[in-house]
Amino acid sequence: MIQALFPHLPDSSRLWVYGVGRPLTEDEESDLLARVDTFLDGWKAHGHPLAAAREWLYGRFLLVGVDDGVTPPSGCSIDALVRILRSMESDLETEIVGGAAVWYADGEGHVERVSRAEFKERAESGLVSEETTVFDPSITRVGELRAGEWERPAGDGWHRKYLSPRSNAL
Repeated sequence: MIQALFPHLPDSSRLWVYGVGRPLTEDEESDLLARVDTFLDGWKAHGHPLAAAREWLYGRFLLVGVDDGVTPPSGCSIDALVRILRSMESDLETEIVGGAAVWYADGEGHVERVSRAEFKERAESGLVSEETTVFDPSITRVGELRAGEWERPAGDGWHRKYLSPRSNAL
């Protein structure tokens, strides 16, 4: 599935991953994506259109890619994207543009958002382990996404530092 994402963007394309703080209703999701699509259709850097696309994954993640080989995004254009997402945060009453959350799939495949301290506690209690699927929204290139650096077992990423010896043995 990941290989099929952003079919018209090269691996070198810039990528931003935004996790939505709570599951959205169908109407909220439709509104979010429609507003993002409208924004991306007119997104420009210094008057030049950006070759941009978006993906929506697991009902929680908005991924925005830009082929910076066509037109590189400028600081102002990136700020405009963040502004539109911030306005949607207010409308949806949830965080989209946020910091140090840990994202993982629980045993039933539901995406969870917790603090790093909560993730460590869950590891210590055995709720997460090396095999738990985690998501890394800090990746910055479409190629990293396609290479599996966004979604992988906790034991294979930076998340492993929060896993206790007990959680590794489970």
